[in-house]
Amino acid sequence: MRAQTLPNPNTLVKMLLLAFGLAFELPGIAARVAMLGLSAPLLLYAGLYAGLIACLWGAASIRRPLLRWGWAAVFALASVFVGSFQDATADTMSYDAFVTMAHSADFADDAAAQYGASIAWAAASAFFLFVGIGLKPGARRALPGVAAALAPLAGLAMLTILLFVRGGEGGRGLPNAWVGTAYSALAAFEATTQPSMARQPVRIAHRPQPEQGDIILIVDESIAGRYLDINDTAGVRSGLASPPPGIAVSNFGLAASIANCSFGSNLTLRYGGTRDAYHRINATMPSIFTYAKHAGFATIYIDAQRTGGAYQNGMDDAERRQIDRFVQFGDTPVVDRDMAAADALIAALNNDRREFILVNKMGAHFPVADKYPDSVHFFRPALPRDESAVVTETRIPKNLYSGAESWRLYRNAYRNTVTWTVGGFFDRLFAGARLGGALIVYTSDHGQNLHERGHSGKTTHCSASPASEEGAVPLAIIGAPGRWDAAAKRHFDASSHYRIFPTLLNTMGYDRAAVRREYGEALDSPASDPATFNSLFNARLGRKPIWVKVERASVVRPPVDDYAPRKNGAAPQ
Repeated sequence: MRAQTLPNPNTLVKMLLLAFGLAFELPGIAARVAMLGLSAPLLLYAGLYAGLIACLWGAASIRRPLLRWGWAAVFALASVFVGSFQDATADTMSYDAFVTMAHSADFADDAAAQYGASIAWAAASAFFLFVGIGLKPGARRALPGVAAALAPLAGLAMLTILLFVRGGEGGRGLPNAWVGTAYSALAAFEATTQPSMARQPVRIAHRPQPEQGDIILIVDESIAGRYLDINDTAGVRSGLASPPPGIAVSNFGLAASIANCSFGSNLTLRYGGTRDAYHRINATMPSIFTYAKHAGFATIYIDAQRTGGAYQNGMDDAERRQIDRFVQFGDTPVVDRDMAAADALIAALNNDRREFILVNKMGAHFPVADKYPDSVHFFRPALPRDESAVVTETRIPKNLYSGAESWRLYRNAYRNTVTWTVGGFFDRLFAGARLGGALIVYTSDHGQNLHERGHSGKTTHCSASPASEEGAVPLAIIGAPGRWDAAAKRHFDASSHYRIFPTLLNTMGYDRAAVRREYGEALDSPASDPATFNSLFNARLGRKPIWVKVERASVVRPPVDDYAPRKNGAAPQ
């Protein structure tokens, strides 16, 4: 009787390592199986999964070390990217989310500080895969050399074609290493096949408006509309509810953002993309800076988030050339960045020159525990402080994992931050600026899901299936007394970001009819707005945008029982 041949020790170790790495993804597999049930699609899913595992083993069986370790690195990086996102969001990473995160690559260092637990979990899985694929295979060939070398290419082609045919969908429950690699291949394919489109010059007729003063667009960061006192009695002090005498604030209430992620909202606010044609307009039409210069305004960009001249949210060298003054605050502590932005804006408003000014505030993007000084630590209990003072965004403090109590602490820290970065900002601006003749439009790039309803996950925005809170933002105009009151009353809780760009162009003196044809209705138009934001901003491969309605009734109120009342019983303000 012949003795049974035992697997080579190297082969056995590689198998175990790959099994350990893939075991981290069992919850996703179970969810996919439960969704499909006992059906023919379940058999197709099982066959696809088995085929991808076979191709993964093929990569692990490649004899050439450089090629084998190269594939190991590719699969490990893809696994970390997809796995950390899915753990943080408690949802599947779609192709849209992959593209959005890729556009946010400039914040990778902040993200590493942010989602520590999620990244560590994904990295552990990726480590097993990396070593399991990279280790030298046993002396006995599991596959012919050519077959092993072609196996990962076959798996990549198989999944990429499937995702392409299905508009980027279909990766749920499949190995993260393959999903991330296939998404990368899809993105590369799109980048190389997308035709290059030249940006158009200004073609809309312009009539000078000598009486118009400065025009300012203030885009705050991560401000939930109902967390301001202008939109809810449970909101914190914004500085806008009771402005000083002579300053008129017209409040449009809760408005819909463009998207629930910074990139899409900021890019479209600068280029004027519409619901029907935002891809084309954002790619080919002039920026707001170009329109402003053509209308005779000097242009200023005040960026309280980035430093060292770094761009963000799709800005490039061509757009930068249309900006006369590019202001950042690299030497200013994060907690003081919005105050520095207020001072820079005051100086511009008081210099007796006509300027268009776009301000990207620091706002209330996580981390929030150290974005406010002790003097406004009103809402307690809040997150521990002094853990994240140098991080601008994309980091939840390490003590915040999940659970109702953790999010309660987070919401109170968020309230303190908003009190400072919104209320303190406008107090400072109104005290020092000469606003006569100026028009200021104030909004935020997106809202926040602060888990008031106990939702799973650790994210506050950029969700694949967002609640309406993620797109509910403040929208107010500071301008000539009485000029905007009727429009604000007519469209209270019923407007959107999409009306801001036409409003700015109209104010600069561009032909209103031509502006309406190209960019849609302005804030003072009598026409109604859908009040929706796009939760699939990177809709591609035949997929259509997914619009989410913002209605006050669907936007959760700030829970007043989050914080302890003061001794006199009054809520902190």
